[in-house]
Parts: sequence; structure tokens; C-alpha cells
Amino acid sequence: MSPDVADRIERALVSLRDGAETPPTDIRNAAVALLLRGSRLDDLEVLLMKRAEREGDRWSGQISLPGGHEEEEDDDLVATARRESREEVGVDPGSENARIFGSMPSIQARARGARLSLYITPVVFHRPAPEEPTLGPEAAEAFWLPLGLVRSGEIDQPYRYEHEGVVHKLPSWRFEGRTIWGMTHGILSRFMTALERS
Repeated sequence: MSPDVADRIERALVSLRDGAETPPTDIRNAAVALLLRGSRLDDLEVLLMKRAEREGDRWSGQISLPGGHEEEEDDDLVATARRESREEVGVDPGSENARIFGSMPSIQARARGARLSLYITPVVFHRPAPEEPTLGPEAAEAFWLPLGLVRSGEIDQPYRYEHEGVVHKLPSWRFEGRTIWGMTHGILSRFMTALERS
């Protein structure tokens, strides 16, 4: 990764953390890995997965960043993001030649319009040549999303979401037959907006 891109990512994370609220201490935490590859701003890609269809999973079948709940064995939320990524897509975002930039502010999870007592912390990593994903039982697919394509606006598409009889049109990206919306879209949009401004 070129030094100027690395500097921009660091500045973007600082700007996002400025004034961010600290989440409550009495609720569950989770972390997701925002793993980047590529050397220049125009060729950065982020690793995403499609969650397996599973009963009881609030985000069953959706596109997400690899991640999950913090466990007792995790030293911190960086460790959570690394462990969950290994379990779900077989990629350790923090291993050899990796750069761990740090975390974005935690966000309160939502599902079907309701706020959950769960805060999710995105952790930003970069690896120049990560291994090919190997899917665990929670993942149906893993793929790389080009952020340059996202920045171009070419894959912007409203997502029709119906909740309690009301139809909402939510922002989303449509990439090779996949719809990226909701929390994943929100996390990546915030990251890229901060990156553009840094």
C-alpha cells in the first residue's frame, strides 16, 4: 500500500473517532473485519461474504463483513474480528504482512427496524496478498468488492424493503447479482466518505 493511501486511512479513522460516543459497558459487543487489499486508492477492494441461510440468524442470507460476537478468549475486539474472519471465510486479516489500522466507532446493531442491545465495531486491516477465502459453515460465499467501482456511483441502486406494511427505499449497491445494503452498506459508506475527505 502506498504511504499516501495509508496516511489517508489513518486520518479517516481519526476523523471518524473524533467526538464518537462510547458504547454502554453492560451490553454485548461484536466486531467485523474491514479487510482491504490493493496498493492505490483506485484499486482498493474489501472482502465481503454472503451469510448462509440459517434459522435464528437475524441477517441470514445477507451480504456482510466477516465478524461476530466477542468471546471470553478474545483479548480485544481486534482479536474478535480476526477470529471470526478465520472461522467464517478462512482469512486472517491480521496475519503476515498485515497492517492493522484500528477501529471505526462502534454502531448499535439493528434488525427489522429494531435496535438491538449489541454494538458492532468495524476494525480496518490491510493485507497486500491475502489467501483465497475458504468458507466456514456460516458463509455461503466470499468475494472482493472494488471500492473504486463503489466510488464511481455505477452500482448505486435503491433497495426496496418492506417492514410492517410500509415500503422503504434504502440505499444499496448491486454488484454481480448481489445486493449490499443495511449495516454493511452503512459501515462502508461512512468509511469511504471519511477517506474522501481525509
